[in-house]
Amino acid sequence: MTTCEVSLRNVAAGYARRPVLRQLTASIPTSATTAVVGPNGSGKSTLLSVLAGVHPPTAGTIERRRSSRPCFVVQRSAVSDTLPLTVRETVSMGRWAHRGPWRRLTAEDRGVVDHSMGRLGVRELASRQLGELSGGQRQRVLVAQGLAQEADLILLDEPTTGLDVAARESIASVMRDVAADGMAVVHATHDLAAAKESDHCLLLVDGRLIGEGKPRDVLTDSALREVW
Repeated sequence: MTTCEVSLRNVAAGYARRPVLRQLTASIPTSATTAVVGPNGSGKSTLLSVLAGVHPPTAGTIERRRSSRPCFVVQRSAVSDTLPLTVRETVSMGRWAHRGPWRRLTAEDRGVVDHSMGRLGVRELASRQLGELSGGQRQRVLVAQGLAQEADLILLDEPTTGLDVAARESIASVMRDVAADGMAVVHATHDLAAAKESDHCLLLVDGRLIGEGKPRDVLTDSALREVW
């Protein structure tokens, strides 16, 4: 039986006078990748924010298997080009959840940072400024920052959108590897090919869950015609 990392029951969430998620009941499995799929405005990003704990639900319950803080990897466009940060400094920020922003990193922390950069193939960029990087390089750095948090649940918002093939494959490979290591990985995506390679899938329309399960069972031709 698949172990459940997070269970959502009748969860609703949204903004003032604008509901987004509506009575959503779903499960996020441990040691697996979960793709959240749906058209624009379907509630994918809101669901990630709810899972991350940055957007409280207005109704329903959320049960978590483990108590560690989730990791939320934002889209590269959400990070300003003008931030005077190197790649190493950016990835090191992933250790703040353990040390705080003002304490010096330990040798163990630095080892985690180096390992995370190595997994995403950005170690050779360590001294480069974040604003100097290509879109694919920057996204890989942000994913490395997420890995450095060593969270049990990692959430990624459109992690491969607009990237070249090499960057997409690098990020997808790491997502599969960390899931195999015991982490629960959830990524919102418009990329149906990437979604079909995931272990689990949630299909959203207008904030409602209309399909959950193996991608081959959820992302059928008839379901996709109905949604799009």
